[in-house]
Amino acid sequence: MAVGKEIRTKIKSVQNTRKITKAMEMVAASKMRRAQEAMEATRPYAEKFLEVVGHITNAHPEFRHPLMIEREVKRVLMIVVTTDRGLCGGLNVNLLKQVLLKIKDYQKNGIEVDVIPVGTKGRSFFKRYGGNVLASVTHMGDKPSYAKMRGAITAAMGAFEQGHVDRIEIARNTFVNSMVQRPVVEQLAPLVYTESAELKHRWDYLYEPDSHAVLTAVLKRYITGQIVSSGIENVACEMAARRIAMKNATDNAGDMIKSLKLIYNKARQAAITQEISEIVSGAAAV
Repeated sequence: MAVGKEIRTKIKSVQNTRKITKAMEMVAASKMRRAQEAMEATRPYAEKFLEVVGHITNAHPEFRHPLMIEREVKRVLMIVVTTDRGLCGGLNVNLLKQVLLKIKDYQKNGIEVDVIPVGTKGRSFFKRYGGNVLASVTHMGDKPSYAKMRGAITAAMGAFEQGHVDRIEIARNTFVNSMVQRPVVEQLAPLVYTESAELKHRWDYLYEPDSHAVLTAVLKRYITGQIVSSGIENVACEMAARRIAMKNATDNAGDMIKSLKLIYNKARQAAITQEISEIVSGAAAV
């Protein structure tokens, strides 16, 4: 029964695939928990840095750092944080769609856009799409760090400080929960801050060597931290999206196996019925 043999082969193949997707789902769930813990650990650090920046700028309104002065926007640099690997549903696709819409909107207004892709998927996309790629970072693994992202951060900060670009934006995925990851595009530099009358007339820090040097160091550290934490959060998003994608693949494989088994049983019953008919017909002829 050639047809039955082909169906059995397909069933075996789908069963093997289901084992792989199930294993990948479990691995992604385990990594997601660790990535989520790392992501949550970085948030208080970033919030405290922003609080320090706000305090210094409100306490010294006479000084405006170049990283906090709005310029006429003629050229924008976008840091696009994607994953190194696929099999994570529409995570990268949704982000890159939003990036393309933003780029087209800028180009309509006569604003040029440079790009720094972080992640293999982003770099591959911009190789096909085109565009002015200043630098790229790939193969960050499950633990992004400043050491791995130093090239992208240095290129971005250098382009802004030298006046080659007037704004730095970061396109990344935000981790809402294990089921929802939302793509966003946010402004990194110039840093947008809110003046607070509450901080203006309160205690101030003791600075060494002076408040300007401290503010410069803090601003650069804050922007660097935001880029690195975006990479860490992207790992949590990737693992959550992969867990869902692999669960869906496992469920679909199960449905396919049921369907193939039903087809196989029907084909086997038809073959048995045909054989019985042939035997009965042969006996009657004798």
